[in-house]
Amino acid sequence: MLACPFCDAPETERLDVEGRRFLVFRCMFTPEVDPTLSDGEIAERLRSTFGTDGRAFFRGTCDRLHVYVTRGEGARVLAPNEAGRPR
Repeated sequence: MLACPFCDAPETERLDVEGRRFLVFRCMFTPEVDPTLSDGEIAERLRSTFGTDGRAFFRGTCDRLHVYVTRGEGARVLAPNEAGRPR
């Protein structure tokens, strides 16, 4: 069983979907991982990919979501007459 690289929450589930594996941690962090890697290799990959500072990762995720909803495809779906207008 692995732990979240940000908060050490334990892994609660492994989901295999169409050849892809997702780990679910109790904190709800759910990264996609290579299903051929061992637990040790997965732990190292999580640390090298995401680091241990969750603030940076989640801030980047929030920023991308904000752009998607205000300027990207999400904006075109949610407010088709408003998307792309300068603010």
